[in-house]
Amino acid sequence: MTEMNEVLPFLIPLAVLELGLLAYTIYHILTHKTYKRGNRAIWLIVAVVGMQFIGPVLYFLLGKEDA
Repeated sequence: MTEMNEVLPFLIPLAVLELGLLAYTIYHILTHKTYKRGNRAIWLIVAVVGMQFIGPVLYFLLGKEDA
């Protein structure tokens, strides 16, 4: 249990950052109509299923249409 208490101060900000990135990604997907590849449904699935930073990062690298 003491090991968890030592790691917890690092995990909490990481979890908050992860959820914030996911929320921003979902907001961006829902408010934009054009994507480089795929469509809205595909990117929502990728972002939510790949929630561990990978899904949102993939969206911003591969799916987000440059304005």
